[in-house]
Amino acid sequence: MSGSGFHVHGPHDHELEHAAQGGHGEHDEKDKSLTAQIAMITAIIATVGAIFAYMGGATQANAGLYKNNAAIKKTEASNQWNFFQAKSTKQSLAEVSRDLSAESVKDKYQAKIDRYEQEKNEIKVTAEKLEKESNDWDKKSDEQMHQHHRWAQATTVLQISIAMAAIALLTRKRWVEYVMFAAAAGGLAVGVLAMLHI
Repeated sequence: MSGSGFHVHGPHDHELEHAAQGGHGEHDEKDKSLTAQIAMITAIIATVGAIFAYMGGATQANAGLYKNNAAIKKTEASNQWNFFQAKSTKQSLAEVSRDLSAESVKDKYQAKIDRYEQEKNEIKVTAEKLEKESNDWDKKSDEQMHQHHRWAQATTVLQISIAMAAIALLTRKRWVEYVMFAAAAGGLAVGVLAMLHI
């Protein structure tokens, strides 16, 4: 400082004064940039994670509906097999009656036996068709559950990425930010597997 009141700063005096007053040096600008970058990435990850969570819930609901359809078809098939068994019992009784009857009424019992045999064959075709439908619904349910697990895995990894973003902001460690990016990439990759039904 000179005698005339004119003050001359050294090169470092300005930075010290600025830092003491909470100023924004180059380092602070980098921190703001890092914070803004992580905040933007976190918002994107959270949005994608919400979509993945929705898809996971939808596939889980579908799996439950498909399993319910499988149970209904299985019950219908069981009813048909019971009907088949009832016709078999009637056919057996008609065969016994035919064998024990006089020749004059044997044709009447044979006609019943033939009718029961035809009805049994029709019932068998229906029962087998219903069993196939039940198995198809079961398979669809299993596929939906597998896809649900993939969506859940993707959502979990994205949540880990968001947690790593918070840690990166608190610690200002660049390697933690890289872990965040790696976790986000991993979550997206698992999400792609879910989309592709793999």
